[in-house]
Amino acid sequence: QLQLVESGGGLVQPGGSLRLSCAASGFTLDYSAIGWFRQAPGKEREGVSCISNRGGATNYADSVKGRFTISRDNAKNTLYLQMNNLKPEDSAIYYCAANPRLFGLCVLADGEYDYWGQGTQVTVSS
Repeated sequence: QLQLVESGGGLVQPGGSLRLSCAASGFTLDYSAIGWFRQAPGKEREGVSCISNRGGATNYADSVKGRFTISRDNAKNTLYLQMNNLKPEDSAIYYCAANPRLFGLCVLADGEYDYWGQGTQVTVSS
C-alpha cells in the first residue's frame, strides 16, 4: 500500500526555519516525481516545489525561490523541504504528493499527482 506521511510542521516566528519531511512507503520515492503543495484557509491549493524522478529536475514557486529547498534521501525513502526566512504568508497546511508515472520532469500542478499525504500544519507568526 502506497503511503506518504508528512511531519515537521509547527509554529515559527517570521524569519525562522523549518524542515518538513515526507516519508514514503509502498513504493520507491526515487522512481517518482514528488511535490510539496500547500493550502491556506480560504485559498486554493498551490504548488510549492517538486523534484523529478532520479532528482534530475526541480521546480519552485516564485514566492519561495531562494528560501525553500527540496531534497530527498533515497536511503531513507524520504522527501524534505527546507524552509528558511519564513513569512506569515507561508502559513498553510503542507502536503507532499507523488506521481510514479511522471519521468524526467515534475510540475507544480496538483492534478498531476496521484498519491497524497495527510498534511502538516505550518504557522508563521510572532
